[in-house]
Amino acid sequence: MSVRRLAEDQFQPAAFAFNAENSVWAEKTIQKYPEGRQQSAIIPLMMRAQEQEGWVTKAAIETIADMLDMAYIRALEVATFYTQFQLHPVGTRAHVQVCGTTPCMLRGAEGLIKVCKSRINDHAFERNADGTLSWEEVECQGACVNAPMVVIGKDTYEDLTPARLEEIIDAFAAGKGHEIQTGPQIDRVFSAPEGGLTSLLSDEAKAKSTASKVAKATADTVSIPPSEAARAKSTDAETNKSLKTPATAPKEAAKNAKAAEAQPLSGTAAAEPVAGKPSLDDKNRPAGIERPAQPDNLQLISGVGPKIEGTLHELGIFTFAQIASWHEAERHWVDGYLNFKGRIERDNWVRQAEALAKGGEAEYIKVFGKKPR
Repeated sequence: MSVRRLAEDQFQPAAFAFNAENSVWAEKTIQKYPEGRQQSAIIPLMMRAQEQEGWVTKAAIETIADMLDMAYIRALEVATFYTQFQLHPVGTRAHVQVCGTTPCMLRGAEGLIKVCKSRINDHAFERNADGTLSWEEVECQGACVNAPMVVIGKDTYEDLTPARLEEIIDAFAAGKGHEIQTGPQIDRVFSAPEGGLTSLLSDEAKAKSTASKVAKATADTVSIPPSEAARAKSTDAETNKSLKTPATAPKEAAKNAKAAEAQPLSGTAAAEPVAGKPSLDDKNRPAGIERPAQPDNLQLISGVGPKIEGTLHELGIFTFAQIASWHEAERHWVDGYLNFKGRIERDNWVRQAEALAKGGEAEYIKVFGKKPR
């Protein structure tokens, strides 16, 4: 275990006191313990002091020790033993705790640490120039299935990529951390499988799932070397392009660029069809619109994360009203395109969208009895 010491005197405040609200809370917490056992309240009291001040100061340790009739050295032992207590000043807006244990490390935690070094400070526990951000590497934070992840305050941010962590850090730096969705940052509900349920399905859903697996297994039986199995599949056009000679490749690139410029722009997706997905030209595909100046925040709909919102935007879906108007065939098309396996119906996207389109969060609370996520 590394040696943990209190911050230098230059950082230590002269005194500490709980604010009015926390003072009442502290007294009630101490009373929860039997007579003579009040010292057991030291950990919750220290945590509340840290939440109030941002870190645990020497003055806070001594004040809490006095409240619990403890020797200062006993309180100091607790503060220095548990790494959850920050003994030095941390970022006033965010202290990013990056999980570096095996599951997160295998899933890209090193990339997250590089982001922290470049966006905050090259050294852990050192604050950025304006003192608003800091970071550290920690051990398992208990969200291994959604690795890699970080903790900021009491919230977890999971299924991260370096790019997404940069966005989160920038939001906190701008004082807008409260606007960031906590938990999984991809299309996942808590720790459920990415893309929807794979078990405990209805008979119809099981049949569709089995058919999908059989189709995928058939598609994957093409004989290729094991070393190539993990590589992204190329189209015939890409394969032919890779065989062009260096002399003809620039001409071909210029030709492709000119052809691309000639394609009309619209608010709907123009992506190539993907195997196993319904056709983009299907009559049941919901109509798209041009991107409005202020699209609705589709992530307020339970079941829509950043990735799914991006896909909906590619399809020209930008508003709650559009989703609220989907009839059954259109819902089935979107469900198949997103490979959701019935999730749109289970999460009742249409009803959620109707409430949000009618009266925003207030109407959503009125209908569902809770805030949209």
